Amino acid sequence: MIKKILHIVRHGQTDLNKQGIVQGRGMNTDLNAEGLLQADLFYNSYKDVKFDKIYISELKRTQQSIQQFIDLGIPYQKLSGLDELGWGEQEGQLSTPETKGAFLHIIRAWNAGELDVKFEGGESPNEIKARQIEAMETIMSHTEEKNVLICMHGRAMRFLLCWLTERPLSEAEQFPHQNLVLYKVAYDGEKFEIIDFNNSIHLNNH
Repeated sequence: MIKKILHIVRHGQTDLNKQGIVQGRGMNTDLNAEGLLQADLFYNSYKDVKFDKIYISELKRTQQSIQQFIDLGIPYQKLSGLDELGWGEQEGQLSTPETKGAFLHIIRAWNAGELDVKFEGGESPNEIKARQIEAMETIMSHTEEKNVLICMHGRAMRFLLCWLTERPLSEAEQFPHQNLVLYKVAYDGEKFEIIDFNNSIHLNNH
């Protein structure tokens, strides 16, 4: 029997997303026009879902992505544990062969299981998992909330989906995503199961 359903979405597009520039928890960017359109499309597709609570990160791009649900009067809470991974010195850097190479190098290290590796001033997969565990303890402690909407960030979402489904963090690349894509996760009291994988149908409605 399903006790809770988590609707987990990535925030809408920002200008840095569009430009291929890394933004982590140190970049508090706004949605661009495309991101706001994506937010509209998601809202129009899911506005009839009776969400009991909304959880977002402390970065404004997540709130902007689901603001229309908040405007319905659905209670919401900001949790720093849902923030994007901190990319440290890489954040806001123009996309060059050097920055792309450094990024690919660290992703390969993570894929190889080197989960304590991080950029200078940034976070490792193991560090982001520690704060995500704390955030999920808060979310899961509210057993009266059956339908929950969570808006977070791409890389952070990949790591969250890994450990919720009992996969190693090194398998994060198995969870593709784009801006405002949906993963629906059911909890039966013992384990989490993905029941809607990388759903972007709502983005095709324009």
